[in-house]
Amino acid sequence: MPCTHGAFLKVVTPSADGCEECLAVGSGWVHLRLCRTCGHVGCCDDSPNKHATKHFRATRHPIIETYDPPEGWGWCYIDEQMLDLEGMTTPHPAGWRY
Repeated sequence: MPCTHGAFLKVVTPSADGCEECLAVGSGWVHLRLCRTCGHVGCCDDSPNKHATKHFRATRHPIIETYDPPEGWGWCYIDEQMLDLEGMTTPHPAGWRY
């Protein structure tokens, strides 16, 4: 069954140059995920704090994009479906380092 939440896939501005919450508390992360509803940058589920999933649970914003580096795929938390975002990835700001 395909993802039914395409309306939530927006062009967004990333909220931070790393996981917002990890930067605030001095923690590290493994990979970053970008909320394609509001631009929140959070860490992936392989990271100790899993902030991207916590953001979804708090906001119900369904779609994230891989963000470091962009790998051309996303995930819909609600439908539990991978999404092909090739050609629709969010560019990094100038000077961004992975």
